[in-house]
Amino acid sequence: MPDQQKRHFLFLQGPHGPFFFRLGRMLRAAGADVTRIGFNAGDSFFAFRDPGFVAFTGTPGEWPDKLSDLLDARGITDIVLYGDTRPIHASAVRIAKDRNLTVHVFEEGYLRPYWVTYERGGSNGHSRLMELSVADMRAALSNTPQDHPEPPAHWGDMRQHVFYGALYHWFVLFANRQFRNFQPHRDLTVAAEAGLYFKRLALMPAQMLERIVATSRVRRGGFPYHLVLLQLEHDSSFQMHSPFKRAEEFIAEVLDGFAAGAPRHHHLVFKAHPLENGRSPLRRIIRTKAKALGLADRVHFVRGGKLAQLLDHARSAITVNSTAAQQVLWRGMPLKTFGTAVFDKPEFVSTQPTSDFFARAERPDLAAYLDYRTFLLETSQVAGGFYSAKGRRQLLRQVVDMMLAQDDPYQALIAGTASARPTLRVVT
Repeated sequence: MPDQQKRHFLFLQGPHGPFFFRLGRMLRAAGADVTRIGFNAGDSFFAFRDPGFVAFTGTPGEWPDKLSDLLDARGITDIVLYGDTRPIHASAVRIAKDRNLTVHVFEEGYLRPYWVTYERGGSNGHSRLMELSVADMRAALSNTPQDHPEPPAHWGDMRQHVFYGALYHWFVLFANRQFRNFQPHRDLTVAAEAGLYFKRLALMPAQMLERIVATSRVRRGGFPYHLVLLQLEHDSSFQMHSPFKRAEEFIAEVLDGFAAGAPRHHHLVFKAHPLENGRSPLRRIIRTKAKALGLADRVHFVRGGKLAQLLDHARSAITVNSTAAQQVLWRGMPLKTFGTAVFDKPEFVSTQPTSDFFARAERPDLAAYLDYRTFLLETSQVAGGFYSAKGRRQLLRQVVDMMLAQDDPYQALIAGTASARPTLRVVT
C-alpha cells in the first residue's frame, strides 16, 4: 500500500447529495490528493466547485481509455465509488484491479437504517462476505469484545434522500448541455426519472395516509400472515444478483407458492420499498395475479413505511435479496430468498421450495445470525448516513480512517489490526 502522503483518491459517482464532497475534503485534510470525475450536471452541482473536479463529456465507449489516461497522468492510487455495478463503475473496477489499485465501495447499509456499508473491491454479490462462512466470522470475533445497541426502527433520512434525488435529476434534465453524451445506467430516460422523483415528493402526504390505513388493516385483521419484502426493480441487487429482471416475475413466483402451500386461513402482505416511485404498477400486478389464483381477499399491499410494524406480527418473510431481510433474521423469523445476498448463509436462510416454506417454514439458527450481525458491525457497517447532515457527520468521524488503513475492514478484524470503534448510542 502506498504511503499515506502519496495517496491520490479518484472519486467517481457517489450517493445523491454532498457526502462525496465532504469525504474528499476530509481526505485532503489528512494529506491525500483528491480528483473527482463528473458524468452529468448533477455530479457537477454536488461537486460544489471542487478544485479537483474533472468533467467527462465523452461517450461511454471512450470512458475506459479516458480513465486509463487519467490514472497514469495523476498517479491515482485509490478509486472511490458508490455501488459497483453501473457500467462506468464496473469497468473502472476491472481496470483498477488489473493495476492493483485499491477500490473503495460505498453502499446503503447491509444493516439499516443507521449504518452504511464500506467495503473494498466490491459490494453485495461481489462482497468479500460471500466467501466468508459463519465459522470464519466466529473465529475473528473470538477475542473481540462487542457492545452494540440496537438501531431505531425507522428509515432515518428518507426525506433528504428523496429531496437530493429530485434535485440531482433536475440538474441532469435542465442543465446537462455540457454532458450531451451522458447515458443513465437505468432503463428510464432522465426526464422520466426526474418526473418520478418530483411526483413522489408531491404525493408523500397522501401516500402516508394510505400507508397508515393499509398497515392498520393488516395489524387489526387478526389473521396469520407472511410478509413479502419488495425491492426497487432497478436496484443493482435485484438486476445483477437475482434470477429476475422484473418485479412481476418475483411476485408471480411468490403468489404461486403461496397458493400451493399456505394454509387457507393465512394471508400474504406485500410491502413496497420505502423509495418505490411508481415506475412499476406493483399494486395492479399483485391484484391481477391474486385474483387469477382466487386469493384476492387474502393478499394485501402496503406502500413503504416502517417495516417493524409489520414484522412484529408476521409468521415469516420472503424476498429476492433485500437488506431489509436482516431485520427479519434479527427477530429469529423464518426467511426465504431467491437472489445472491451477503446474508445468504445456510445457518439462517431457508432452502425450502416456496410452497413448502409457506406450509411449514424452518426457523433460522438465531445464534449464528447474531454472530454474523456482530461481525458486520465490527467491520463493514459504519454508523451514520449519506443524506442527513447528522448522519454524514457521524459517518465521516470513522470512515476516513478506515479508508486510509492498510487492511480492508474484514481483514483488519481477522488479522487483529482493527482500531477501536466509538460506542454508538441511538436515541429513539
